[in-house]
Amino acid sequence: SHRMLSGDKTLKCSTWNILDNLIQQNKKNVFVLGSGDNDEEYCTSCGWNLSSIDDADLIIARGTFTINDGSGNIISKNDDEEAYFKALEDVLDKASKRQVPMLVTNPDKVRPDKDLPPMPGAIGDAYEKNLSSAGLDNSLVKRIGKPYPEVYELAMNDCDDTSSVIMVGDALETDISGGKWSNIDSVWVVNDGIHSARVEELMKDDNVSFEDSLNVVLKDFSDMKGYKGDDRLCPTFAAKHFRW
Repeated sequence: SHRMLSGDKTLKCSTWNILDNLIQQNKKNVFVLGSGDNDEEYCTSCGWNLSSIDDADLIIARGTFTINDGSGNIISKNDDEEAYFKALEDVLDKASKRQVPMLVTNPDKVRPDKDLPPMPGAIGDAYEKNLSSAGLDNSLVKRIGKPYPEVYELAMNDCDDTSSVIMVGDALETDISGGKWSNIDSVWVVNDGIHSARVEELMKDDNVSFEDSLNVVLKDFSDMKGYKGDDRLCPTFAAKHFRW
């Protein structure tokens, strides 16, 4: 995403026309929903200026911990969770009214920690709901990362034989879906990831085997997504842990 924001013409992957047009027109005011880790440096190093949501040409969602209004005022979720979510709601409301595009630099929706805390992908979902409620096009939201094609295009750019490539991850929605959509094999790492609690619940409460519990989770996921036939998820391999 940093190279895309920089307008790097040597980047060998799909691009986003909305972002390309902003860069071409030198419209580089950005509002940042950040991680609290070098958010400002991330933006300025690729030629963008931090701004308020009222002046922003683009929103970057790269974290779920801070909101930077461009004037040096940073609202931290760790310091005041209520103020953070109130500010986030206001930002998304103003942004949808102005039809400001959003670049989500990490499409993951939850982190594989206790209580599955939200990731930037969840902000992208919330913004899409705002846009849909206003009758606007969801194409204003662009996600860069798994399961979307750009990262796979970059990773396999010089790979002549994709049969030697495998996607390893814990999340069905990003990791395993991304491998399937890119036509490569996948390893679903179960016990160290976001689906572990559901698998453990099935094994304990329903007294089913590990393998059968995986099939239940896969079926439920595909049913929830409305996947039919060959679109239903079926990882090539499954492992309890990812260890060398």
